[in-house]
Amino acid sequence: MASTPTRFERALLRDGDLLLREPVEADVPAIVAGCRDRLTQEWLPLPDPYDESHARGFVADFAPRQLDSGAGIVCALEHQGDYAGMIDCKKTDWRGRTTEIGYWVMPGHRGHGLAGRAARLLADWALCDQGIERVEIRAATGNFGSQKAALAAGFQREGVLRSAGFVHAGRVDLVVFGKLRSEVGSVGGAGSATGQRTS
Repeated sequence: MASTPTRFERALLRDGDLLLREPVEADVPAIVAGCRDRLTQEWLPLPDPYDESHARGFVADFAPRQLDSGAGIVCALEHQGDYAGMIDCKKTDWRGRTTEIGYWVMPGHRGHGLAGRAARLLADWALCDQGIERVEIRAATGNFGSQKAALAAGFQREGVLRSAGFVHAGRVDLVVFGKLRSEVGSVGGAGSATGQRTS
């Protein structure tokens, strides 16, 4: 019997003009701009004001620690060569084989379905190639953009968790979306996505 994984593999995930890759130092200015955006701040409890030290700590410390500890994996979204946002797997339970996806998209890249494409790419990779059985997305009841992206990624709306999240304005109810390994088109390969291990 194969042993249970304890962390995600390092990988580059590509679907056409969309690339999910490790965040790097050169992303810092864009991360600062994206995390200062009004809509991003509305739905994510990020530091406010968000400055360069936060972004540098995120790239140099938080992202590698998530991967090394087994808690998850953090990826930068790159669209047609431009930095377009961030997506991650987090709160990963390797014994239960579950994880949760979160994402945000740069203002100039919104409205093109990138969050949904990226969530599908990352979720299907986790389910098909990393031994995960269930992936969740949780979005505030008022965050319709995030909910739309979850549905576009092939997740099913499962219910509402009362007062399960918090934002700068206070506590919020969260809509839960789930996707199972059995619901991916072809187990063993994430549809049209291609992955390349980097370690």
